[in-house]
Amino acid sequence: MTLRFILILIVYSLGMACGQILFKLAAKSIQGGGLEPSILSYINVYLILGVGLYFGLTVLWVWLLRFVPLSEAYPFVALAFIFTPLLATFIFGEKLSLNYFGGLALIACGILVIARQ
Repeated sequence: MTLRFILILIVYSLGMACGQILFKLAAKSIQGGGLEPSILSYINVYLILGVGLYFGLTVLWVWLLRFVPLSEAYPFVALAFIFTPLLATFIFGEKLSLNYFGGLALIACGILVIARQ
């Protein structure tokens, strides 16, 4: 796999993480009390942006799979498991434990092993 495709896969995973941040923002902006707000209250700008981003990422993924074997591309999706919690820490102030960072390091090492093939 070329460096170009590795970089595009990293951007793809970062985009997936950004989509999750948008979905969290959508959830936080839902108005209405109780556990079951109206379904219309779920529709807000963050949700629409998140769905739009995921649509674009789906098109990018299909394009990528024209050139990169699925078995090589798919492990890069795990980068979203690194990017999402880190973004949540900076944007929402969520706390991550030392064990969590250890797990993130293991994921990153696994991806590096696969990318070096």
